[in-house]
Amino acid sequence: METRDSLLLNMRPEIPSAKINSNMSADECFQNKTLRPVIKFQNYLLLAAFKNYVNKHKNVFYDLNVEKKLDYIENAIHKDMKFRNSLKGMIIGQFTIEEFDIYIQNSSALNKRMMDMVKERLKSNIQLLEYDFA
Repeated sequence: METRDSLLLNMRPEIPSAKINSNMSADECFQNKTLRPVIKFQNYLLLAAFKNYVNKHKNVFYDLNVEKKLDYIENAIHKDMKFRNSLKGMIIGQFTIEEFDIYIQNSSALNKRMMDMVKERLKSNIQLLEYDFA
C-alpha cells in the first residue's frame, strides 16, 4: 500500500528548471524542491480561489486595467490575512510530513517565499482571470 507521502510526491509535476545544488540555502532548496512543484500542481485551485475572492468583493477586479489588476492581486495577498491564510493552507496541505517538519522550522521566511510565488503565478495567469459570462 502506498503512503500519503509517496502519493503526494508522485502527483507533483517535475520542474526541470528548479535546480538544487550545494551552494543554495536551505530555504532556496525547499522552494525549488517543494514549493515550486506544489504551487504548480495547485495552479487551477489557486486561480479558482482568487476568482472566488474577486466575486466576494463585488467583481471590482474585472473593471480594472491590467496594471490595476496586478496591484489588486498584490494587495489581496499582502493585506487580506484571511485570504492569504487560505492560500497557504492549500499549499501546506500538499506537504509530506517531512516537508512539513522542515517548513515549521522556518515558516516565516518560507511563507514569504510561498506568497511571492503565488502572487507571481496569479499575475502570470492574468488572462485566465477574466470574467466568465457563461
